[in-house]
Amino acid sequence: METKVTVGVVLLLLCLCGGAACAAGRSGGEFSIVGYSEEDLASHDRLIELFEKWVAKYRKAYASFEEKVRRFEVFKDNLNHIDDINKKVTSYWLGLNEFADLTHDEFKATYLGLTPPPTRSNSKHYSSEEFRYGKMSDGEVPKEMDWRKKNAVTEVKNQGQCGSCWAFSTVAAVEGINAIVTGNLTSLSEQELIDCSTDGNNGCNGGLMDYAFSYIASTGGLRTEEAYPYAMEEGDCDEGKGAAVVTISGYEDVPANDEQALVKALAHQPVSVAIEASGRHFQFYSGGVFDGPCGEQLDHGVTAVGYGTSKGQDYIIVKNSWGPHWGEKGYIRMKRGTGKGEGLCGINKMASYPTKDN
Repeated sequence: METKVTVGVVLLLLCLCGGAACAAGRSGGEFSIVGYSEEDLASHDRLIELFEKWVAKYRKAYASFEEKVRRFEVFKDNLNHIDDINKKVTSYWLGLNEFADLTHDEFKATYLGLTPPPTRSNSKHYSSEEFRYGKMSDGEVPKEMDWRKKNAVTEVKNQGQCGSCWAFSTVAAVEGINAIVTGNLTSLSEQELIDCSTDGNNGCNGGLMDYAFSYIASTGGLRTEEAYPYAMEEGDCDEGKGAAVVTISGYEDVPANDEQALVKALAHQPVSVAIEASGRHFQFYSGGVFDGPCGEQLDHGVTAVGYGTSKGQDYIIVKNSWGPHWGEKGYIRMKRGTGKGEGLCGINKMASYPTKDN
């Protein structure tokens, strides 16, 4: 029977110890990661047993014995990296998630998908207003916000082996503002954006959230996930899959490289953000407040759904699109207040949000 570890126990383990001995405790049932021990690292037989356990957990299947052997070698290399980092960092930890049999290059080539423009206009598309939350004083900003607790965030989804992160980021932000305005949380279709939002976007080969917001605002809305389900590949735009059920008025850009502006927007609604997520630490993030290392070369679209503070560390809550087995049940807490205008992993550089005025 799998041991369920409470968040409190996980954090206690994080404070009291480091390295492989604690990784097994930190990465128990709470975050759906297979743990490991020092004994696993010291024994070839134990490593094989650990790999087989991991293969069974994530239902991996390989085309040949030779391919399985090759993946085992990649798995070992990743495990050594995870263990090495867990002995050094204190605010977050890494774990053997479903990407543990991928080389770092394979991971980067498969699970990202943001295509940032050469330059970004700060014009207010479909709106004549300035940044609508800019007049909010710092004293009016709540100390914490979590839109998951306010029924404005759907379940964590999985883009799979398709560079469609931009569509998932867009949809999560639209689901959020629609729930806030109407009181109804409706799971919407990423596949419609992949198939139909082609002005600036390129399906599984990357795209941009602003372009997708523009498509939704100009075409009359977005269909439900149920009516237009995700296929993990590009298809022809099918307008026969029911009627659009959720509309937006337009979208606005958060002033670039302004953390407080992002927090003000987050106090009102979930926000689409772009980050650099191609780092090896990010690939195996399992829990805690992530504080790097990463750069600001934006390559992944995600959705900020709140912010808070843990043990004196301010963070932003980010919903990813790599399924619920990555990170903290599909989420990552990213450190705020790094002293850099771009923010950790460039999170402050290119944030935007949909508007819904009725």
